Amino acid sequence: MTATRSDETKNKPKSGSRTISWRARLALVLFMAVAAVTVWTTNRALTHRFTESTRNRAELRLALYSGNLLSELRQHAIVPQLLARDQTLISALQSSDFSLSTQRLISFVDEIGAASIMLLAQDGRTVAATDRNRLGESHRNAAYFVDAVRAKSTVFSVIPREVGGYRFTYSRRVIDATGVLGAIVVEVDLQKFERAWAGISDAVLVTDSTGNIILATEARWRGLKEDDALTLQTPEGAIQRAIRATTDWTALPPDAYLQGEAVMRLETRVPFQGWRMATFTTYSSVRERVNAVLALEIMGFAILLALAFYFLSRKTALRMALFQRESAELRVLNARLQREIAERERMQKTLAVAEQSLAQSSKLAALGEMSAAVSHELNQPLAAMKTYLAGARLLLNRNRPDEALASFGRIDDLIERMGAITRQLKSYARKGGDAFSPVNLGDALASSLSMMEPQLRQRHVKITRILPEEPVMVMGDRMRLEQVMVNLLRNALDATKSVADPEVEILLAAGETATLSVRDNGMGIKDFDNLFEPFYTTKQPGDGVGLGLAISSGIVNDLGGRLTARNGQNGGAVFEMQLPVLVDGIEAAE
Repeated sequence: MTATRSDETKNKPKSGSRTISWRARLALVLFMAVAAVTVWTTNRALTHRFTESTRNRAELRLALYSGNLLSELRQHAIVPQLLARDQTLISALQSSDFSLSTQRLISFVDEIGAASIMLLAQDGRTVAATDRNRLGESHRNAAYFVDAVRAKSTVFSVIPREVGGYRFTYSRRVIDATGVLGAIVVEVDLQKFERAWAGISDAVLVTDSTGNIILATEARWRGLKEDDALTLQTPEGAIQRAIRATTDWTALPPDAYLQGEAVMRLETRVPFQGWRMATFTTYSSVRERVNAVLALEIMGFAILLALAFYFLSRKTALRMALFQRESAELRVLNARLQREIAERERMQKTLAVAEQSLAQSSKLAALGEMSAAVSHELNQPLAAMKTYLAGARLLLNRNRPDEALASFGRIDDLIERMGAITRQLKSYARKGGDAFSPVNLGDALASSLSMMEPQLRQRHVKITRILPEEPVMVMGDRMRLEQVMVNLLRNALDATKSVADPEVEILLAAGETATLSVRDNGMGIKDFDNLFEPFYTTKQPGDGVGLGLAISSGIVNDLGGRLTARNGQNGGAVFEMQLPVLVDGIEAAE
């Protein structure tokens, strides 16, 4: 019994192994069949799709080529008729004086865009031409001369060149009351289309009514029939035979073979003397795009097959490697964690020292900013006091003590203002705490202009004020609002130093908000990002420390408004202070 069970146990794994092997072989066969069907279907679908898109582009290109050719021919068809009626050329033929005729034809050829223009006398001799080397040539037996003299209308001729190719000419006889005086011949430059086609298309040809090729991107095709031109090629090599084999394999529908390569042939009729145009486009782009997709599909199937074999054969090994890798990673993470703990302990000690240094630096920075602010804000009242003291001294010297007392009164007001400014700067440092009261912005503006009166009078600045009839009331601190207005006026005054006729426009309006706009005609603002930052200034050293706008912005923000800046449409800078308007004792929310 024990031996029997042992044999059964040994046989069971073999049976399982055979079952797994059979399933794997079946899965492999099914996988290969699916891959083959997918590649075959993709090849046919993409070949048809890309071939149609290539054919559509070729048809569009053919229509464009034929339209350009026809437009060029029609454009030059009217030129001989106009030149045949030119009185200067007719007079030259009548008088046989052609001294100015060549220069006149040269002036025409640049405007017309023709290859050349010739004026032929009655005997077919060239008497004037844009190409001076052709003067004196005889064209008595040329078709364009004989047909033009006989016909009453413009004649188009296709003349073979001696060096190969063709010349395309329009000709028309020149007549007067006595009869035929000669002929005018205009040569059309159609070779430029050959050069343009050669850089874009694979091959293009144009045939006349007899089927002869008169224009072609291949120079050796000219003068041949299309069938003869296509067979005029070098013998196929191994690479060309491989290309043809690839074409047949991808089931492309070749219209012809050019240089051993399958091409798509498209033809259209040019509505001009029975001409026809044909283009030949290779399937190389179709093959490249289809083969690229097929290569990706085959690569994908190959990768999937390789991955399947890899996972089947390396399942156990991968599991063991995974355990070993996880153990190694855990050891690495443990060591890294210990290093990070030690690093954080060192960083905490360093951070404590840095915080102490930062606190001391912050105290010094605050002290420096407050000192600079005091210097900036007291500079304006001190300058005004200096001006009033000089005026009072002058008035006392002239025995006008009453007026001098008025100047002293203003100086006393300025001293009060300096005390208020120091209190405001303390409030600015503490960020609020003062009580607000209703303020008439018109009165505050008048007081600010009075303080700036000496500087404005000295600079001869034109002040334009636009104020509403009704008072504009806001809730705030009048002294701080006047401080903002003085800073804005002083900035406008500094901005117009380099202007010949300085102007400052002040606009006060009341709507949803109370808005005060100060506009100057200076150079405008270049840097808006740092405009309201402390210690940022564009003035020369000694003219300012860059705190005026920063302090003004802080005051306006404390009052629930905002201070903005922009450049005016006609130049200069515009500063706007917007505050909640006070209507019937109720402060409006912006």
